[in-house]
Amino acid sequence: MTATLTTPTVDRDRAIATVVAAFAADPIVRWVLPDAAGYLATFPQTVQLMAGQAFDAGTADVSDDHAGAALWLAPDLTPDEEGLVELTQRAVVPERLPDVFALLEQMDEHRPDVPCWYLPFMGVDPTGQGQGLGSTLLRRGLDRCDDDHLPAYLEASSPRNRALYERHGFAVVGEIRAGDSPPLWPMTRAAR
Repeated sequence: MTATLTTPTVDRDRAIATVVAAFAADPIVRWVLPDAAGYLATFPQTVQLMAGQAFDAGTADVSDDHAGAALWLAPDLTPDEEGLVELTQRAVVPERLPDVFALLEQMDEHRPDVPCWYLPFMGVDPTGQGQGLGSTLLRRGLDRCDDDHLPAYLEASSPRNRALYERHGFAVVGEIRAGDSPPLWPMTRAAR
């Protein structure tokens, strides 16, 4: 089944809730926030700080029913790093903080130093995964990249997501790890 998208009015809260549901078992996110209550209390704020500007810029792509969301940042937009540092200091257990900050530093080092589109989060509600919605959302954002003739960048946090992105032209450009973290793969897709 191939999902289709129109251009619905984006409900920020619903879109963030979808991303939170999609990342509930994500290896990296749950390494950072292993406690379920902490995850549910903190991760919506993380999504907002990392990708909230996509809503205001009109680059938050969602399915008609908000079962899937892709939050793209244009080349002139960046995550709220100061807010992320403050949230991380409050939410992460003290013994894990050095490794989490090392992971975030490596993520920053891998970001391309040329203008590109950045996809901090894309997620599909677990009840709708495996039906093509992720690919449909990804193609919508990649069409935007291609219209601008700019590359795209993201970090894949699981082997399944990595494979999806590879099928859409992304290539792994490194591996990020800190302490006992699972791997995170920075990936780029060349301008077309």
